[in-house]
Amino acid sequence: MAADDGGGTGLPASLEAAWGLRERPSKGPKRGLSVDRIVATGIAVADSEGIGAVSMGRVAKELGVSTMSLYRYVSAKDELYVLMQDTATGPPPVRPASAVGWRAGLAWWAREQRALFRRNLWLLRIPVSSPPATPHGLAWMERGLEVLDGSGLDGGRRISVMMLVGGYVRNEVSLMSDLDAAMRAEGLTPDEVMRRYARTVGALTSADPDRYPELRRLLATGALGEADAGDAEFEFGLERVLDGVAVLVGRQSES
Repeated sequence: MAADDGGGTGLPASLEAAWGLRERPSKGPKRGLSVDRIVATGIAVADSEGIGAVSMGRVAKELGVSTMSLYRYVSAKDELYVLMQDTATGPPPVRPASAVGWRAGLAWWAREQRALFRRNLWLLRIPVSSPPATPHGLAWMERGLEVLDGSGLDGGRRISVMMLVGGYVRNEVSLMSDLDAAMRAEGLTPDEVMRRYARTVGALTSADPDRYPELRRLLATGALGEADAGDAEFEFGLERVLDGVAVLVGRQSES
């Protein structure tokens, strides 16, 4: 992202165009090249092959133009990533009437982010190099601040809470997607994976059970060989994170 000289947004030209702060390039090749087409093509490649397959050269090849022609619209691959991210993210949905209060609102915000990442897993592979500065990125940030209205937390604490919850969401989706990919590669179901894992742990700890008393007790219950159903693990973790935020909110109200 471009450095701010103190008199502007500090954003690259293409991102300023996304905000409507400057006109998009209007004269291009006869094929009708545009920022929107470049971004859409990059997303299509990422959807089918992952973000690692996206490069200026690859996008140009898909569009049937020279790589240099793309630089009239997007100055670098990292800039293209940011534009792809904003387009794929889209605007946040409207908070439902059922999400009353900061806790229900924050849980809704977290679940919506999780659904977004699960639809576009390649988003998780884009390095986070700066705070949100795109139209949709700031819209999601605004929605997060909005759901925390009434919590009694100041602006700094709200940002910290959003980072905590957002980090939990990203980590959970990333971990689950990696595990799912590994299971698909082996042709196994979650139950089969956990049963195999339990057998492995059982075999490794049986020779010296006194060294692993807690693992042996856990194996005896059968819990280690059971896969969590549906979204149970995510919901369990989210509720524990929100429990911690509730303690913070309670302390704030007492001060």
